[in-house]
Amino acid sequence: MPAAPRARPADLFTPEEWAPFQTRRAWAGPLLVLHCWGVILIAAGAGVLWPILIPLCVAVIGTRQLGLAILMHEAAHGGLSPDRRLNDFLGHWLCAVPVGASLALYRPYHLSHHKYAQQVEDPDLVLSAPFPVTRASLRRKIVRDLTGQTFFKQRILYLFRAFRSDRDEDMAEGAAVTGRSVAPFLLVNAGLLTAAVLADVWWAYFALWLLPLATWFPMVTRLRNIAEHACVAGSASDAFRAARTTRAAWWERAFIAPYWVNFHAEHHLFMHVPCWKLPALHRAVRGKPQGERMEVAGGYMEVLRSASSRA
Repeated sequence: MPAAPRARPADLFTPEEWAPFQTRRAWAGPLLVLHCWGVILIAAGAGVLWPILIPLCVAVIGTRQLGLAILMHEAAHGGLSPDRRLNDFLGHWLCAVPVGASLALYRPYHLSHHKYAQQVEDPDLVLSAPFPVTRASLRRKIVRDLTGQTFFKQRILYLFRAFRSDRDEDMAEGAAVTGRSVAPFLLVNAGLLTAAVLADVWWAYFALWLLPLATWFPMVTRLRNIAEHACVAGSASDAFRAARTTRAAWWERAFIAPYWVNFHAEHHLFMHVPCWKLPALHRAVRGKPQGERMEVAGGYMEVLRSASSRA
């Protein structure tokens, strides 16, 4: 099985140019986790105090639930802390488990994606291969996300089918990521519900945690998956085109793409660079002749138009 093409830092940078991207700060990863939960708590508090804001709070919280998944992804690369035990504790218990995932199961799956990016062995190829689709098909997918149907499939059906040896291939990711983390997921969510009950706002768990998890979170996860790899010509043969980077406006960072997840081409080029350094890495790579080959979109609406171009 041939691995995906690779780029080396020495292909683009001098040792002096590359040095800033090799350094890590022990406090940065924990601070991002704290920030993510802080935004969730502030948005939940706003929804409790001013129920008219609940639709907005659902979008904010759902995006930060994606943020937890993104920080789990960072932990899969060892990026949340130089201390492996702290990195894995933060990535698993504070990021993965609350949204129904498992860091231990996700890490080998995801590293296999990097090794075989856009090759037939890539376990994520099923997410990008169907695109472009018709606009009607894309609308149906988004409606399924926002009405909880995707959540039901991933968090209910997967749980029953996760350990069946005859499970469908297209259920492999969901089974690996959700099926074997049922008990921790239920434990943490029981804790969140208990906290809401003790605060005498039991309904907030359902309206301001479970509802975003069942609606906005699947939708923005889908948009992230489409933007990262769908419809990138030459992605299987050119390391600089293995993924797409999407320039995100402030509102897209707030409601679709938190924690620099939009800089995905740079992440695939050099996957051990911490996520908070990806904007600087983007500028550095784009300043080199090779960087001109990268796929860069002007925004998420541009990506969706490209991914739904069939009549």
